[in-house]
Amino acid sequence: MELHILGTSSARPTGIRQVSGSLVQCEDGIMVVDAGEGFQTRYAMQRKRLKLHDKGNTLRASRVHVICLTHGHLDHTWGVLPWMHTMALDKREQPILVIGPTSPDVFDALLDSGVVPHSAPSAELARQIKSWQELGATSESLGYSVRWVLGDVVADRWLEMGSDGVCFLLDSMPQPEGWKKNRIQPLATLHSVPSCGWMLESKGGSGKFNRLKAAELKLTDQQKAQLSSGNDIKMEDGTPLQASDFRGQERPTTRMVISGDTAEMAKGLTSISGTDVLVHESTFIDEAQQWADEFLHSTSTGAARTAVACNARHLVLTHFSARLKDVEIPLSEAKGVFGSKEISVSAAMDGDRIKISENGAISHLVWSDDGWSS
Repeated sequence: MELHILGTSSARPTGIRQVSGSLVQCEDGIMVVDAGEGFQTRYAMQRKRLKLHDKGNTLRASRVHVICLTHGHLDHTWGVLPWMHTMALDKREQPILVIGPTSPDVFDALLDSGVVPHSAPSAELARQIKSWQELGATSESLGYSVRWVLGDVVADRWLEMGSDGVCFLLDSMPQPEGWKKNRIQPLATLHSVPSCGWMLESKGGSGKFNRLKAAELKLTDQQKAQLSSGNDIKMEDGTPLQASDFRGQERPTTRMVISGDTAEMAKGLTSISGTDVLVHESTFIDEAQQWADEFLHSTSTGAARTAVACNARHLVLTHFSARLKDVEIPLSEAKGVFGSKEISVSAAMDGDRIKISENGAISHLVWSDDGWSS
């Protein structure tokens, strides 16, 4: 599992930081989490970096199966529509799921009449989706299948917004089409508009089958199939072979959580039993706690307290205020919360990558002009 962080600024871009947008690669495909203004340009730049400095690692648009939105503020959504039109120009054929949170009131109104109530905030995702559909973001206009799904996250209610204005209730939250080994899950967060974080969970499993060892023993296809299925066998001379000897180390269940904008200790985040990586907003440092409280954002210490509560192994700080010049300050503040706890922490820059290997090892690859370094 690998996260590509393409924007680490809060609402205002800076000379070195752009607004929110990330991609997570997994075995099944690619999950996008938020896409603020200029997302497709940053995405193209990351693809170029990989081509130059990590050949063989690609971020093909055809592998993007889902766009998960954390909330409706434009620094998290303004890049969705132009990128979808670009994918249409590139003759995309694969279906895509676009999913995000809404409020219970808007959810009920959409089911009842298909109309967003006037009382809903301007940043309500349902308003944006309706506008995008009017501007051609429909399966018919784009030439590839698009599903627009909104959820009342706390109540686990989900609906689909059709291009004809009709909204219909779903039995459950849909998963990206064709995904079998990974699942997405929303985690309720606390912000000034309906919001959620997103967790990508990769199922654990047995290690890779040792084909080289099987070939050296000149096993038949039937014997290899038996061992691969977990069944012990005997060779023709009676030598017993144990299936466990032909498997590598078991792969643990892997979790990566990306918070979006939220006050600290959001219930959806703190309720999970543990995660390998928590990517948490850190808009303010401690001296600006009053602003974090007023605007329902987090400080670096708030992000650290959340990491402790959800039993994270590694915390990545991101979504920094444009006023912040030195990430050593939030890093130091977060480390002060951990004390002797075995939680590591790093601060993200645009272009960085967070990798979780098959054995569970976590690495933060920092981007510089001549490539990535750990």
